[in-house]
Amino acid sequence: MKISSSIFSLISIFILLLISSATSSDFDDFIRCLPRQSNSSLPITDAILTPNNSTFQSIYQLRANNLRTFLSATSRPVAIITALHLSHAQAAVICAKRHDFQLRIRSGGHDFEGLSYTSDVPFVILDMFNLNSIDIDMSTETAWVQAGATTGELYYRIAEKSNVHGFPSGVCTTLGIGGHFSGGGYGFLIRKYGISIDNVIDAQLIDANGRILNRGGTTSFGIILSWRIKLVRVPPRVTVFTVQRTLEQGATELAYRWQQVAPKLPKDLFIRLQPEPINNGGNNKTVRVSFIGHFLGQADGLLRLMNVSFPELGLTRNDCLEMSWVESTLYWANFPNGTSIDVLLDRVQENRVFSKSKSDYYKALIPKQGLETLWQGLMDIEDIFVQMNPYGGRMEEISDSETAFAHRARNLFMVLYGIQWSESDGGINATKRYVEMSRRLYDAMAPYASSNPREAFFNYRDLDIGSNESDETDFEDAQEYGAKYFRNNFIRLAVARKRVKE
Repeated sequence: MKISSSIFSLISIFILLLISSATSSDFDDFIRCLPRQSNSSLPITDAILTPNNSTFQSIYQLRANNLRTFLSATSRPVAIITALHLSHAQAAVICAKRHDFQLRIRSGGHDFEGLSYTSDVPFVILDMFNLNSIDIDMSTETAWVQAGATTGELYYRIAEKSNVHGFPSGVCTTLGIGGHFSGGGYGFLIRKYGISIDNVIDAQLIDANGRILNRGGTTSFGIILSWRIKLVRVPPRVTVFTVQRTLEQGATELAYRWQQVAPKLPKDLFIRLQPEPINNGGNNKTVRVSFIGHFLGQADGLLRLMNVSFPELGLTRNDCLEMSWVESTLYWANFPNGTSIDVLLDRVQENRVFSKSKSDYYKALIPKQGLETLWQGLMDIEDIFVQMNPYGGRMEEISDSETAFAHRARNLFMVLYGIQWSESDGGINATKRYVEMSRRLYDAMAPYASSNPREAFFNYRDLDIGSNESDETDFEDAQEYGAKYFRNNFIRLAVARKRVKE
């Protein structure tokens, strides 16, 4: 979706007015500081964008993927540092700290609440997009991946080297690696290999003093520059499928059965449940449930497994498509069958919408009455999608305390509720209505979701569950919402942060 040039012209004028929130002397001192702190042969002046630059607005909005947060922001960055070298990122950290500008880090711009490119205080964006190198070492089956690379680029570069390796990461191919891995990162290999962070060996980062460290350094808190990951083994051919059933075709019974089966299937099989409302005109509404599967093997083996474990779905050979693992990443990203894998190198999300998303973890089966509550909510809202992702497998084998990511055993599945709308639906003026609808559905599912706390997925950031102001941290508030994202690991993280600050 594109926004009219007239809207962006108004935004550009707005930015020039908002820059006065920081005094001109502070801003000038910050700009002068940057070259002094950069030692690269690539001039940092080539990476500095201010509202006076002709490309400032286009770069700012290019990777601001949620129009709800982008167009409703009350302030804009005083500068964007499009780092071309590691020392540019170091300089941004040192100078922002020295001259009291908040630093927002943006890799792909997919933060659901726009926190990588908005703030309520004077701020600078450190844009990692140009730091996107991927160095794969097949002798060790590892890779160094810079924070600005996308998931699509990572999949493509792995496929260049091997047809029997992959990596467990997101289905959206324009996700920035820096933010995606930092929040945990997951995809259709979650039951076989866990989440992205479970397959990270090392990391290179910048601490608050501008020092470049690896994971073995004095702190684990800083701006990630790159990750060292271990590649995972996949077969030369995998099988994918999508089976759809409406309510009239018994979707409720199948969805209930899916909850019992999907978390207990062998690790090689992942089946997402994705219900969506269908309006056939007038009051003739229903829900269509898609069962989207990925099997690390060929169709014959999948059919034998499904006939034993989930015969109710009625999977047939005609439903199955065999392909390479890298081709299956295109299938999950909803590209038409036969699309060239070169599309994985497209780094920017093309169609941007207004959106509000929320997440849940479920530790018990949703009763059929609860499923009917969900179906009704979908039909009432219409502009919504829901994804239900099974856990089990590898996720049950990793301790809650092994990483900061604590949602492991005892979870049956994780759910994403996503509401989207466009300019034709009212654009920014319709935000209140759509956000309230998302909250109503979330409240309606509360009796069935996890509780005390009601857990949430950090990659699916949701300010409704709690937040601090942009320029301060209240520990009691942070503890409340932090426990939802990190459970008992929040206290461990808080203690570690205190030690780092000392």
